[in-house]
Amino acid sequence: AEMTHLQAGLSPETIEKARLELNENPDILHQDIQQVRDMIITRPDIGFLRTDDAFILRFLRARKFHQTEAFRLLAQYFQYRQLNLDMFKNFKADDPGIKRALTDGFPGVLENRDHCGRKILLLFAANWDQSRNSFIDILRAILLSLEVLIEDQELQINGFILIIDWSNFSFKQASKLTPSILKLAIEGLQDSFPARFGGVHFVNQPWYIHALYTLIKPFLKDKTRKRIFLHGNNLNSLHQLIHPECLPSEFGGTLPPYDMGTWARTLLGPDYSDENEYTHTSYNAMHVKHVSSNLEREASPKPMKRSQSVVEAGTLKHEDQGESENTQPLLALD
Repeated sequence: AEMTHLQAGLSPETIEKARLELNENPDILHQDIQQVRDMIITRPDIGFLRTDDAFILRFLRARKFHQTEAFRLLAQYFQYRQLNLDMFKNFKADDPGIKRALTDGFPGVLENRDHCGRKILLLFAANWDQSRNSFIDILRAILLSLEVLIEDQELQINGFILIIDWSNFSFKQASKLTPSILKLAIEGLQDSFPARFGGVHFVNQPWYIHALYTLIKPFLKDKTRKRIFLHGNNLNSLHQLIHPECLPSEFGGTLPPYDMGTWARTLLGPDYSDENEYTHTSYNAMHVKHVSSNLEREASPKPMKRSQSVVEAGTLKHEDQGESENTQPLLALD
């Protein structure tokens, strides 16, 4: 098979998993890719900015080698970027908005994968300081993070898990989550990105997040809906799906609490917090970040120190106590 170099670096187990779960066949990989590429002429309205084999392959994997579906996703990917140009204008880790979101822990990314080899992304909703981060910048930071992670072929095959912790997320914060921006997020993640999401787990969600979820349900594909789990405060139901040894203590896991700067440091390298104790990482080779000039660096606001944000979160907690006092626990599964 002349094209197996596309699978270079994959473990035999993963190659076998791709065959069983995704219908990936090394002998006809090249033909499959070419057939998707041949469909590009049917959409002259879309600028396909990348059409190399490795790139098209991730769309085939995301749609189990169903060529028409893979092409539809590829078209959506570029169309989403075309329709939301401002989101992708300066789509780099050192863009001030993206950098602030990453520094504040949006998203968190755990170093270790779960028992199925999936990468675990974390969002601690209460840490969203709406005076610092727009929802759009958080979405951009998540999309950029996925863009970096999806370069890893193992993750193209194994996929991702998203855990959203809604503890102490106030009604006031939730009121900023309008249906239109949630729809933008769903389009970006569900309909336009070549990743397999194995599960989206809501933990400690208050009644108003449950209400919001009901509102956005119509935008979700059946397949997505089946993968959204509302655990409430029942961590046992979370642990049945993600082993505690893969989780930090916030989710009742055996790992230490998640350090919000972990992923930001990985992506930003020495630019993180302007402290130069961190060494460049392998991601720099991927041109994810371009070293910003000193001028830009001085202009961007200094990231808020973690301790300060904890204090602020603390005060938030007391303010909103009344709101969440009388919420009934929701069923573990919807």
